[in-house]
Amino acid sequence: MNRAVFLDRDGTLNEDPGYLGNPDEVKLFPGVGESLAFLKNKLKFKLIVVSNQSGIARGLLTHHDVQAVNEKINQLLGEYSVEIDKFYYCPYHPEFNSDEDCLCRKPSPAMIYESAKEFSINLCKSYLVGDSVADIQCGIQAGIKTVLVLTGYGNEHLSILQKENKIPNFVASNFNDACQFIKKDFLGEK
Repeated sequence: MNRAVFLDRDGTLNEDPGYLGNPDEVKLFPGVGESLAFLKNKLKFKLIVVSNQSGIARGLLTHHDVQAVNEKINQLLGEYSVEIDKFYYCPYHPEFNSDEDCLCRKPSPAMIYESAKEFSINLCKSYLVGDSVADIQCGIQAGIKTVLVLTGYGNEHLSILQKENKIPNFVASNFNDACQFIKKDFLGEK
């Protein structure tokens, strides 16, 4: 069985200008490359992105746009000798698509379950890092430890999570902090 760190994309790994479709606009947050390289190469986690991409349903993005951005992220991560194992994304939104279509959309854990099956992932030894209520709820529903990063929407979504009593296992000021939490938790360090 493998273990994984499930990752939201926009606002977690990279800056989120809103409906990111141009690979030339991809800017990784500081520390993301080094942290992902450590998680994958040293701690042997699979790196799986699970991302809502409703810009497709809204007609603002194409599948090709999303894939081009994903490829650019892996290209940038290559400078750190690491890459995302797989990008999963849900192109649907309830305002534009049926409930059945939207079953993959976070907070649903459907993308996590799909990747767990594909990569033989032990969810009990896995983590999710994201910047939104939907990310944290998705991780909680999948039964994995959750980390809210205060980049992207993290700051404003923290108070919503607190009001809903959906508390992440850890709140990280940035991606490097999230990595340090995962390292210490996984290795049983205090």
